[in-house]
Amino acid sequence: MILKALILSGGTGTRLRPFTFTTTKQLLPVANRPLLFYIIDMVKQAGIKSAGIVVSTEWGNQVKQIVGDGSQWGITVEYIVQPDPTGLADAVRISRHFLDNSPFMMVLGDNLYKFNVNKLLNQFDVFKADAMVLLKGVQSPSGFGIAVMQEDGKITDVQEKPRQPRSNLAIAGIYLFSPAIHQAIAEIKPSQRGELEISDAIQQLIISRHKVYGYLLDGWWLDTGNKDDLLKANRAAMDEYMQPVNSGICDTASQISGKVAIGINTSVENSKILGPVSIAENCVIKNSQIGPYVSLGPETIVIDVSIENSIVLSNVSIKGFHSINSSIIGKKSSLDHDDKQKINSFSIGDCSKVNF
Repeated sequence: MILKALILSGGTGTRLRPFTFTTTKQLLPVANRPLLFYIIDMVKQAGIKSAGIVVSTEWGNQVKQIVGDGSQWGITVEYIVQPDPTGLADAVRISRHFLDNSPFMMVLGDNLYKFNVNKLLNQFDVFKADAMVLLKGVQSPSGFGIAVMQEDGKITDVQEKPRQPRSNLAIAGIYLFSPAIHQAIAEIKPSQRGELEISDAIQQLIISRHKVYGYLLDGWWLDTGNKDDLLKANRAAMDEYMQPVNSGICDTASQISGKVAIGINTSVENSKILGPVSIAENCVIKNSQIGPYVSLGPETIVIDVSIENSIVLSNVSIKGFHSINSSIIGKKSSLDHDDKQKINSFSIGDCSKVNF
């Protein structure tokens, strides 16, 4: 029975710069909630009461401030600092004091899922497995950790980003382990990129004749590695998880349609809100069209703007843009434009100013 969870919230997030210059990628929001919150939701859904969150030296305090002690989910959280991003197996190694000899679930904190995690945990118990990994068929398997699985679910081989994949089944970022994984990690060496690879540890379990199984994901899985992936996750979170609510103030000249969430003290004046849309608290929307698939963070001002398929973080001011599409705009940024004909797509980090 799985009693603990290990959530990985470190790494450098280089493909999501400039946003990860000022925050860790696991705290970037989709549908106005940090990615990491959806993972903690899943841990709670699994009935797990104790979670260890592996954080980097640089962003550990930020994660602690936002997540806290876990009480808002009814779980306890312990933070484990990984000084350098030296592999997933290393994250398990440095977390041994937290994990002790308990079976555990390890999950990447920057992925998003739609499936019943309890089915995965149940299969782990049924098979009395030493490892079980979540798998999903992908079109370009050479970019992932890949598993070769038999018809009975047993995994016979694991490859890390192989040039010539023997399977299209990608390891989708959720792992269940018995305490046997700790000995397997002790027996492997760093890879060519200097990391202790979890795929090598799983392969070591296979070599030592432990029970290693796969579980085919019947829902969707999104790995938020870059801007387009994050926008896709924003759309998915709005469709699947966001609850419509209007706690704001909307005048009679405004139109709201579809699935829309509006926070308290947000005012909407002479504007169209076309859901799915998530607008946080204390925002001002005037003479604008918002949506579909837009999340606006708290304290944001949008005037004379049309925007869709975008993520806007907190304390942002946007004025005078005819069309903004497929954009991510960082915290405390200001965009001002008086030409309303051009379509614009932005990747703007925190505290930026755009005037033209």
